[in-house]
Amino acid sequence: MTGIASRRLGWLVAPDGFTADKLLSGDCSEAQDATDVHEWLRMGKADALFEVSSLNAGTGQPATGYIRAALEAGIHAITANKGPVLHAWRELIALAAAQNRRFLHESAMMDGVPIFSLFRETLPAIEVRGFRGVLNSTTTVVLDAMAAGLSFDDAVREAQRLGVAETDPSNDVDGIDAAVKIVGLTTVLMNGNLTLADVRRQGVRDIDAKQLREAHASGEVWRLVSRARREGGAITASVAPERLSAGDPLSTVRSTSLLISFETDIFPELIIGERDPGPQATAYGLLADFLSAVRSA
Repeated sequence: MTGIASRRLGWLVAPDGFTADKLLSGDCSEAQDATDVHEWLRMGKADALFEVSSLNAGTGQPATGYIRAALEAGIHAITANKGPVLHAWRELIALAAAQNRRFLHESAMMDGVPIFSLFRETLPAIEVRGFRGVLNSTTTVVLDAMAAGLSFDDAVREAQRLGVAETDPSNDVDGIDAAVKIVGLTTVLMNGNLTLADVRRQGVRDIDAKQLREAHASGEVWRLVSRARREGGAITASVAPERLSAGDPLSTVRSTSLLISFETDIFPELIIGERDPGPQATAYGLLADFLSAVRSA
């Protein structure tokens, strides 16, 4: 690694590489300072950019700008950020192709689970007609904590303690994160043109303890369900809480697990899930994309 950047550290470059021990100890004394992303990429003589900034659902920045700068400089761009997929996927894919580079984003949707690469490489002739899934782990933790007797606020604090909810949990509990994922999935896998405004969205704030207890008594659960389906020439999409029967595959999702069920022209129900992923799953998705990029270069 020849360059690292963060809000705290700024744009740091070590042309001969950073050592893991020094990075982990916070010792960056031998690094050089760059003024911006363009100089940073040039000084670091980068072959690939790993972009992991926080999501800005409204604009996709600054992540989109960083990725565009890398591709324009002839550098592979790999991200775990949903924003560039939401706001600029077609532009960035076209720019990458023009530069004979790759723009890859497997970790942007389900912690590195191979969804995009599955359809791109293993199932290239499949038509995705729709999907439904539990794509946000914070809301699952919150709903289960409330079912166990906690208030909504205490349930959110529990999700924050587990590290799955941000200090401001609005993106999760109001369904914004799930809606962003719907737009990204429909854009890439269904050639859709949805925006966030096109996704009918309802979060989990209005689900109360009585509803959760009634579902539990019947062997059912509440989950925040993301849906999209092509109807004729249009794609309809929604994210909302749903009461799920015990026989529904989505009802098996617990804790920080995620699951998505695709409807295709060949497979009526193709289910992909992950159980309690950690940060290493997202990191693996970035590594897998890096290997795909350099092997195809």
